[in-house]
Amino acid sequence: MPNKVIPYRKDLKPLARELRKNQTESERIVWNFIRRKSLGVEFHRQVPMLDYIVDFYCHEMGLAIEIGRTHS
Repeated sequence: MPNKVIPYRKDLKPLARELRKNQTESERIVWNFIRRKSLGVEFHRQVPMLDYIVDFYCHEMGLAIEIGRTHS
């Protein structure tokens, strides 16, 4: 299935990059589990979607994962 283009605000892209650099411990743990297609699908970190930045997103499944902790 081809990746779907998800609309996002371009002004959120720098913030998403910063969040990728400063992951919470919870995000680090989940990322180590789902990275490199270890579950058979590809996930991306800190993806701008509409007016939000989701922690993890899988284009193939249309699945967004939010961990629920805030960055400090």
